Amino acid sequence: MFGNGAEGPRKSDGQMRSPIRVAVVGHVEWAEFAIVDHVPVAGEIVQATETWEEPAGGGAVAAVQLAKLNGSCLFLTAVSDDPLGSQVKPELERHGLEVCAAVQATKQRRAFVHLDSRGERTITTTGERLTPGAGDDLPWARLAGFDAVYVTAADAEGFRLSRAARKLVATIRAARGLLESGVTVDVVVASRNDPGEDFDLAQFTNPPGCVVRTDGAKGGTIAHSDGTVETWEARPLELRWVDSYGAGDSFAAGITYGLGLGLPVLEAARIGALCGAANLQGRGPYAGQATAEDLARFDLAQDPPG
Repeated sequence: MFGNGAEGPRKSDGQMRSPIRVAVVGHVEWAEFAIVDHVPVAGEIVQATETWEEPAGGGAVAAVQLAKLNGSCLFLTAVSDDPLGSQVKPELERHGLEVCAAVQATKQRRAFVHLDSRGERTITTTGERLTPGAGDDLPWARLAGFDAVYVTAADAEGFRLSRAARKLVATIRAARGLLESGVTVDVVVASRNDPGEDFDLAQFTNPPGCVVRTDGAKGGTIAHSDGTVETWEARPLELRWVDSYGAGDSFAAGITYGLGLGLPVLEAARIGALCGAANLQGRGPYAGQATAEDLARFDLAQDPPG
């Protein structure tokens, strides 16, 4: 079983480690979940066995995962000025986040999520992804000197301000702001199995330090800017797959945390792999997420050499 607390990290000798400074700059969606036997086909009506709603989306899921690993995480985001938007901040703060949310005059982006009996998720979204920008009233200056920042959504200047962190990680889904910024990020994260995350490195005038591509149960690859490629295998876990919502976002949070600790990319990716696998074991975005105690049990996040 994986824990769901946010006690904070431990050193390799079992002693408590001082939290590092980590942040997520990104988006949040108001998600409505429905557990079904299967996703309906054309003309079919299916009955959900369970439903609930809560704030989710890639930025929120990654931020909560970082808080569980580190004991704290700053989340710079944007929400709407409607009733749903007003619920986001207090709901996420219950997960241990420090949430700084710019309020934008629009409707909250929503997601409708089917979780089927195989654990697969199918998502329909409505509304534009609300992107935090440099012009929003957010504490961008605090990112200077942070150990690691992960970006799921930002405008070009937001990326430039985020680059003040020691390590900067971004999802390829934030490519528009990244390309416009001209910033060189340390790591771009993408899924080999998601057609929406296929991209050509030739787009980048400043190529990232490396591109990490996950490949489900096969593990993944790390393509470095010098042409070298590393691989990792998925960690075998004899646990039940409940659902896949948030697994990729939890992976990205894990690799960001590892880089913030000063670990090499391959070791950080192994932390990400554990976080992604753990997320599969819980219902919805947050229940299965790994904690610092889980990393210690699997002998991960040890002190880097030197």
